[in-house]
Amino acid sequence: MPLSQEEIRGLERKAWDIRKSIIEITFTCGGSHLGGSLSQTDVLVALYYKYLNIDPAKPDWEDRDRFILSKGHGGVGWAAVLGDKGYFDKALLKNFNKTGSPFGMHLDSLKVKGCDASTGSLGHGLAIATGLAIGAKLQKKPFRTYCMMGDGELCEGSVWEAAILAGHHKLDNLTAFVDRNRLMIDGPTESITTLEPLADKFKAFGWETLTIDGHEYAAIGGAIEQAWSIKGKPTMIICNTVKGKCVELMENQPSWHYGGLNSDLRDQALACIDSHYKTILG
Repeated sequence: MPLSQEEIRGLERKAWDIRKSIIEITFTCGGSHLGGSLSQTDVLVALYYKYLNIDPAKPDWEDRDRFILSKGHGGVGWAAVLGDKGYFDKALLKNFNKTGSPFGMHLDSLKVKGCDASTGSLGHGLAIATGLAIGAKLQKKPFRTYCMMGDGELCEGSVWEAAILAGHHKLDNLTAFVDRNRLMIDGPTESITTLEPLADKFKAFGWETLTIDGHEYAAIGGAIEQAWSIKGKPTMIICNTVKGKCVELMENQPSWHYGGLNSDLRDQALACIDSHYKTILG
């Protein structure tokens, strides 16, 4: 069922909070991977506040949906969502990436409730997600597995090994996303390793492929629900996004792949976010 306007407004308000949390956490901890955390936010918000079958009070519930953040450098944004959902006291995020904190820059599944797989080296998330989806099929479990990848990690061969295996096993319980912001730490993706035609590549590996605006909730929700109805193949949702979304000084700037914020930059970033959402929400 399509998202109602009331639901979309609720998700926009939640994304407003999450983006501000990303800025505040980054200011407190000294630095984080801001650009990609801001570009992935809307998809994560849609998943966690509407579509994932999860229970933060039971993080190890056997039949929960699984979410794998393959682009692990987006951990500051994921942690903000998990804390807001109640997996842990979000006050703990004040010590993000500090000595003794359970939160490293890449989240550790042994330390962070709600983290189904540790992150770090890029290119492994889709393989983990494929294994979980195969396991669900073998055990006749109802849960779905979701995986968020960055477009920069598509340079890794392990992504394509997993993609061909998922297609071979017809894993219609697997939905993956590419955060297609077209930038990686070294610059534009297409100047480093050509990815296009990206949708056709996944189709050739046996995937249903959808391309959407990754900041538009109606499109995100529609694609997720369409993936539920597809039988006999996994679904790849390519999300066209803006690196640093909602913070004008960071948008489409590879220099903000990672960065720190002084008080002036924090205030500028928060003002940009507030201005964006006040414009669209009134």
